[in-house]
Amino acid sequence: MKTHIHPSSDLYDAIVIGARCAGSPTAMLLARQGYRVLLLEKVMFPSDVPRGHVIQAPGVALLQEWGLLDQVLASNCPPISRITFDLGVLALTGMPEGAVNIAPRHGILDKILADAAVEAGVELREGFLVQEIVKDGERVTGIRGRGLDGIEITERAKIVIGADGLHSLVAKAVHAPQYHTKAALTCSYLTYFSELPTEKISIYVRDTNFIAVFPTNDNKTCIGIQFPRDELRSFRANIAGNFLRVIELVPELAERVRNATRVERFLGASDIPNFFRKPYGPGWALVGDAGYHKDPYTAQGIADAFVGAKLVAQAIDAGLSGSRPLEEALADYEQQRNQDALPKYEFNWQLATFEPPAPELQQLLLALQHNQVETNRFFGALVGTVPIPEFFSPANLQHIIAQSGGRAA
Repeated sequence: MKTHIHPSSDLYDAIVIGARCAGSPTAMLLARQGYRVLLLEKVMFPSDVPRGHVIQAPGVALLQEWGLLDQVLASNCPPISRITFDLGVLALTGMPEGAVNIAPRHGILDKILADAAVEAGVELREGFLVQEIVKDGERVTGIRGRGLDGIEITERAKIVIGADGLHSLVAKAVHAPQYHTKAALTCSYLTYFSELPTEKISIYVRDTNFIAVFPTNDNKTCIGIQFPRDELRSFRANIAGNFLRVIELVPELAERVRNATRVERFLGASDIPNFFRKPYGPGWALVGDAGYHKDPYTAQGIADAFVGAKLVAQAIDAGLSGSRPLEEALADYEQQRNQDALPKYEFNWQLATFEPPAPELQQLLLALQHNQVETNRFFGALVGTVPIPEFFSPANLQHIIAQSGGRAA
């Protein structure tokens, strides 16, 4: 195999590994600040991936801030302004005023994000496999890998950013410590239907089954389900039959599905750990799922990746520009990321246990049936526009229950 090492004059300011929801925005934001950025992606775009793709309202707001929302909406991706949360014994519908979710397919969204990075001045190499993280002692100094031509190349940078997902090569190479780890709880499957119109996100919880229904590109509707991991083996014995068995737990949905057409195969995910990683060190940083991974129950992954991209790009800009020591700026990035993510992480994990709601939560849900203003704020807590500690504070819960006039008893 031929090998080529770029001379030191070709030092990049940053190399970003992974060009999806975390990597492309990080690269784009750095390039918009004038930095020389190399963005590496192992696949060729457009390329879909088998995972959920709802973007909660805070992520939509960042797409708007970055000037990309109109492109996503123009891909025949409808805005979603209502959510129904149906527990069987009760159902709530709402959404904070002005908040919008969207659910573009990854194959469409990731291409838009990567193109925006290139437009900002990023050098994008698709079909590039990173094989090794290059280090000088404990400091990361670059990467070694090969492109479609098969020639092995070494590239150097002031910082290497791992946006390379759950099984991050960067995280493995630097032995990034994990913390706030929790057991993996669920598995998920999804597929797509035509002739199943919907304008909102509908969430159904039945025993230990979670069903989400939402509109996506080209007039298709996605249905995703989650269930406990210990049921995976039996589920896989008959995926189509078991998927429909779960749908039958909601008879009105099952009737609509029987009159619709499934237009794609079933896509499953069984590797869903819950952890935080230390997201920085000498010459390296982590963003997106590489630095923080959780169960998809509340669909916060893409919005959190966007928030992380903004925070890490700000920290790296501060460090490379000399306005702050890079390590200090990246330490603040970790602190800000955790302050934003940890309450959502804990709440999300609790929901994904499928344990019956605590008595206080049962009272809250009953009270919300008669209070649309607070119901909208409840959905704000679910989608990320209302801080979870604020909404679920004892004083706020007591206030909402008191407003119900005893109907929540």
